[in-house]
Amino acid sequence: MPTYEFRCKACGSTFDVKRSMSESDAPAPCPHGHDDTVKLLSVVGLGGKSGAPAGGGGGGGGCCGGGCCG
Repeated sequence: MPTYEFRCKACGSTFDVKRSMSESDAPAPCPHGHDDTVKLLSVVGLGGKSGAPAGGGGGGGGCCGGGCCG
């Protein structure tokens, strides 16, 4: 079951809620009793291949990938 991260607008606390994807947008009350919360964007799994830098990677630098620029 996915875990979603929420932040309370009233007290600023951040907390996780496990729920099904179909319930991902349902309101989640803060553990401190506040109802004004917002679901945060998760960045897990938004990159490319596991272990590869986001944004393409590759190349060694400079104008043509290295070697020619001295």
